[in-house]
Amino acid sequence: MSFRTTRTVDYVEDVAPGAGALAPRAWYAASDAKSLSLNGDWRFRLSATADAEDDSFAAEGYDAGDWAEVTVPGHWVLQGDGAFGAPIYTNHLYPFPVDPPHVPTENPTGDHLRVFDLPDDWPALGDGDAVLRFDGVESCARIWLNGTELGEFKGSRLPHEFTVGALLKPAGNVLAVRVHQWSAGSYLEDQDQWWLPGIFRDVTLLHRPVGAAGDFFVHASYDHTTGEGTLRVDSDVDGRVSVPALDIDVATGEPVTVAVEPWSAETPKLYDGELVTAGERVPLRIGFRTVVLADGLIKVNGRAILFKGVNRHEWHPERGRALDLETMREDVLLMKRHNLNAVRTSHYPPHPAFLDLCDEYGLWVIDECDLETHGFTEQRWRDNPVDDDRWTPALLDRAARMVERDKNHPSIVFWSLGNEAGTGRGLTAMAEWIHGRDTSRLVHYEGDWNCRDTDVYSRMYASHAEVERIGQHLDGGTGKRRELPFIQCEYGHAMGNGPGGIADYQQIFERHDRLQGGFIWEWIDHGVRHPELGFAYGGDFGEELHDGNFVCDGLVFPDRRPSPGLVEYKKVIEPVRIEGADGAVRVTNGYDFADLSHLEFEFAYQVDGESTRAHTLAVPPLAPGESAEVKLPAAAPDGDGAEVGWTVRALLAADSPWAGRGHEVAWAQRTVAPRAPLATATGAEPTADGDLIVLGPGTFDAATGALLSVGGVEITGPRLDVWRAPTDNDDGASWQDDARWGVLWRQLGLHRMRHRLDGVAAEAGSLTVRTRVAPAARDVALRTVYRWTSDGERLRLTVSVTPEGDWKVPLPRLGVRLGLPAAATGSATWFGSGGEAYPDTKAAAKLLRWDASIEELQTPYVRPQENGARSDVRWAELGGLRIEGEPEFWFSARPWTSEQLDAARHLTDLVPGDTVWVNLDHGQHGIGSQSCGPGPLPQYFLKAEPAEFSFVFAPAR
Repeated sequence: MSFRTTRTVDYVEDVAPGAGALAPRAWYAASDAKSLSLNGDWRFRLSATADAEDDSFAAEGYDAGDWAEVTVPGHWVLQGDGAFGAPIYTNHLYPFPVDPPHVPTENPTGDHLRVFDLPDDWPALGDGDAVLRFDGVESCARIWLNGTELGEFKGSRLPHEFTVGALLKPAGNVLAVRVHQWSAGSYLEDQDQWWLPGIFRDVTLLHRPVGAAGDFFVHASYDHTTGEGTLRVDSDVDGRVSVPALDIDVATGEPVTVAVEPWSAETPKLYDGELVTAGERVPLRIGFRTVVLADGLIKVNGRAILFKGVNRHEWHPERGRALDLETMREDVLLMKRHNLNAVRTSHYPPHPAFLDLCDEYGLWVIDECDLETHGFTEQRWRDNPVDDDRWTPALLDRAARMVERDKNHPSIVFWSLGNEAGTGRGLTAMAEWIHGRDTSRLVHYEGDWNCRDTDVYSRMYASHAEVERIGQHLDGGTGKRRELPFIQCEYGHAMGNGPGGIADYQQIFERHDRLQGGFIWEWIDHGVRHPELGFAYGGDFGEELHDGNFVCDGLVFPDRRPSPGLVEYKKVIEPVRIEGADGAVRVTNGYDFADLSHLEFEFAYQVDGESTRAHTLAVPPLAPGESAEVKLPAAAPDGDGAEVGWTVRALLAADSPWAGRGHEVAWAQRTVAPRAPLATATGAEPTADGDLIVLGPGTFDAATGALLSVGGVEITGPRLDVWRAPTDNDDGASWQDDARWGVLWRQLGLHRMRHRLDGVAAEAGSLTVRTRVAPAARDVALRTVYRWTSDGERLRLTVSVTPEGDWKVPLPRLGVRLGLPAAATGSATWFGSGGEAYPDTKAAAKLLRWDASIEELQTPYVRPQENGARSDVRWAELGGLRIEGEPEFWFSARPWTSEQLDAARHLTDLVPGDTVWVNLDHGQHGIGSQSCGPGPLPQYFLKAEPAEFSFVFAPAR
């Protein structure tokens, strides 16, 4: 009889954080001590289970010549063209049975091998020590060097270091790493993201000379009453600290106070310094600032701040969470160029280089711990690790590794305990440790509604009405909570088309001091680039459990192109307010710290959307909160019946580190003289011509009254249209009780309306077509009358709509849809909003004359849905046709129908046809944020009520 010996993998399911790693310490990018990057190509072997292979691969001389290769940093499931498994996306459900701390036997395990030589200039072996650092491995790693086991660890997005000096040799060093996809640590990392195993951050060998700097803590406070900063650098190795620009040269541990310029997100002043010990010189970038909770407010350098922030997962469409420095820099530059001032690092500490960039360019940071146990909501938090003492050492380890790694960054103003992990003793232990270790920052955790452990009352997706009540201190709660400031750590869910209603939120934030802003969810769509689907999302890799495109909920698309939502947010949070009055503008500085000396102001009139000569406005360098009234430099031109307005723009007056001179920071518009009303377009008589009726430039089908052409331009339609391909926010979240309009629209049958012809009458001076538009199986309808008139050159359509029955839902849209030959319709010109806009997403609707191709009129949301509407359109020209509206209208044009758009799952499903379909909408329903937050506010509902609107058609000029 024989028995198979089970290989020891108990550490995988051990709730302890690991064994063998050094205590956490401050991270720094470089010093004069030698380092060796071990990034690059590694040999790789994938096993289906944690115990499928023994550890013989870690021994020196092991032949891995037939193994595959992967790139480190990287995730193996995003390499190998599918040979190494596939990504899994879940929002909060664990993709394995919930039985903590156990994980499935089917546990993909990747063995990694890297053979390396020490460079010629590496110090002699025995001269000091060496440390091997892993900055991020998901989710559990076991490490060997030259056949000797170093230890194992969990905590995927946190650094772990091991002492290896005694094991190194000049050449042929064998580094072996076994990575398990699932471990006990996975229960702490349920963070609404792709599950992506691998060594996804840097691996570095660091020489540690005798007397090298170990851990150090830069304390750099600022006294706003004196203008002085106090610097003290505590170090576990004695040394000296120098800051040449401040004439500082002191011993470690010794405080020194000097006059300084403070650091803030608006004025990120950093002083270059150096920590010098007996064995190492470490460069420092020091920012002086003080963060306190005072007068019930979050104050930095004596002033209350307003967060205009975003949540940021780390993402790259090809490399997942393996980000390079330039991608991180691109994120920061995009944020700064769109007026963002804050980042919450959802839901784990980012690559440390990202925080260097936040220091350099200026962003407030909430640094969040690598902790979320959201999946335990499915069992009402039973067995939740954060309330189980066995897990507390792991929680404290994660808190310490975050704080110690990142403590020297002036950009960090809050430590966050994690996200959506319920409540429990473990979180309290974390908060107590953090408060004891670092008194220079505040502690955040959204799940602590009673604010037992936190310094701020934080919520996600609170409605506008509730935020208003909180601002008025009418929200109740514990006595401590009522005294604390409030932030929305998540709001404005940016999934697909949206978010809507953020301008309304911002008005509430700015109305009440207690409300200190919030963070849009989130920065980037996590689409995975796919050769056939464009960008893939949950379910596209055959996952048996997934949450679809809920992973695509960002302000930038996967390739980092800004979405209309980011453009809207930039306008909503712009730091300068410009309001119009007769012959003057009032300019208000909305910055927290900066004056307006870095901006120049440009003014220009527009006639029918075309700008006249630009003028400079002399705006004084207003201090924060100050306002000034500035006279306009020129009289308004005579529009001769055309609409006249003006635009004022606030631009960078000189190059900045994040944008060039002329970059637009803020703007405002005002109409001075409205356009003349549309001409009545009457006088011509309809005449019969066989099966046709001719009225002015229009020809109609005599039997149906359908318009066939205008001035020789072939037309399909127009006829009433109420359907739009539901947006993610229309459809709402499955767990919400509020009206999910997309679902209700489909239940009512608005996607399959039937048009009944009730009569065609060619009367004196007009052609009238009467219809009833209604969904099958329902008793509601829209009585619709089309009345056509003409003056011989132009054709005017007046649409009258009267609802019948008990309409319990608003309409998605109300207008007409028509088709134009695609071969003759390659572009459009219009006077109206330049970018996509809907009733509650039109703060950024800049009204000018615009040109765009039909392709450019589409917004490429990863999951296709209603998009691309331009608001407040006065007129549009495309396909040889000119269309004017009364009142202004929404205009969109696409090479597929709304029904085809609705049926598509990916952009690659959409194939242009022979017709360009044009929507001319009298109204659109609001967008809201109901894919996770609240739906549109009632004032943005498109109610089913009587309406009348007109369009004038003519050959294009």
